[in-house]
Amino acid sequence: MARWKIYTPEGVRDILFNECYRKKELESRIRELFRRCGYSEVESPTLEFFDVFHEENLTPQEIMFKTIDQQGRILVLRPDLTIPVARIAATKCRDAALPLKFFYIGNSYNFSESGGGRLKEFTQAGIEIMGVNTAQADAEVIAMAINAVKASGLEEFQIFVGQVDFFKGLMEDSGLSRDDMEMLKVLIESKDYVGIEELFKGYNIKKDLKELVLNYYNFSGTPDEEIVRFEKIAKNERSKNALMNLRKVLEILDDYNMKKYVSVDLGILQSMNYYTGIVFRGLTHGVGFPILSGGRYDNLVKSFGRNLPATGFALGINMVLTALERKSEAFVGQDDATLVSYGSHGRKIAFMICEELKKQGLTVEIDITGYLPDKLEEYAKKRGIAGIVYVWDEDNIELCDMTNGSRRKTSFGELLKK
Repeated sequence: MARWKIYTPEGVRDILFNECYRKKELESRIRELFRRCGYSEVESPTLEFFDVFHEENLTPQEIMFKTIDQQGRILVLRPDLTIPVARIAATKCRDAALPLKFFYIGNSYNFSESGGGRLKEFTQAGIEIMGVNTAQADAEVIAMAINAVKASGLEEFQIFVGQVDFFKGLMEDSGLSRDDMEMLKVLIESKDYVGIEELFKGYNIKKDLKELVLNYYNFSGTPDEEIVRFEKIAKNERSKNALMNLRKVLEILDDYNMKKYVSVDLGILQSMNYYTGIVFRGLTHGVGFPILSGGRYDNLVKSFGRNLPATGFALGINMVLTALERKSEAFVGQDDATLVSYGSHGRKIAFMICEELKKQGLTVEIDITGYLPDKLEEYAKKRGIAGIVYVWDEDNIELCDMTNGSRRKTSFGELLKK
């Protein structure tokens, strides 16, 4: 077994150097966005009791990493960050003013591909609004999702918005069994037209209802046009109310000047036992999974003993980075580093130069190798260092630009002036 000690398990990975810098930079941008919009950061433990996620069938047990504590209780690595926030809202924030507005940035662990692509450990950043059920709250969450993606540097993306109550209303009139309702949901999500036709053969489905379900695939107009078309053929009151709610959310997003990022997709039926209204997911080129997902989940906090409506979203940090890399989108990288080397009479001056350059916001490191210039410059090229400052003494300083090989002599006084 010793041979495995130099490898990482399947589904987890090391994140090194510039990639790690970009990841932390992205997290910092998103953290700053959330804070400036009035959200407060919370951090839940990585290790939670199994019951937090599995009771009420919130999370399938087979996707969770499990262990046992000394008392024989089942513990899990958190597979999700929204559910712990719901626990916090129900238990630790009972006296706080509503609505509660939380955000988090942290790692989740599960065997499902929906959260991290093919990763079993992945980083999520998200927000939750708890204690209010309004179209304004739903629209704010979608607007925050759009701003989070834009903050990452991605510009080409689309948010697809649905309403699970619309489908639930249709099912009230369908006469389908519970199992076939679940099957229909899967067929709609996978856009299996033939499968839907086959499923309907076993039932006497009303013509208008059948037409409506099959027309999930036949829309290519604007969001307003799609809703109008569905409104004309939707008869169920619950479905009509769902479309009205969706229209209100889109109107608010239009005032946010964000409607260009939004498309309607009433075929989004993710986790209908979990979501209760608006649902959405974000897609971009070059990534085979949604980079974000979210929606309204008014029954979740209730499972922890407090009745609070809620809405939110989670962004997959790793998948956004993958999209940025594959599309070569502009993304501020790590500052070009400067290496300061010194001779026997230049050490104190070299230290002073380092401190001065750092005050100016530059990335600077002192040479600790003792290499001669030829070997030091070879090392700098491998490291991607932009320039070397050779400090021989106060009056003899040489600047070496590693990008073009140019050299220039200066003094300590002249260097500080510039």
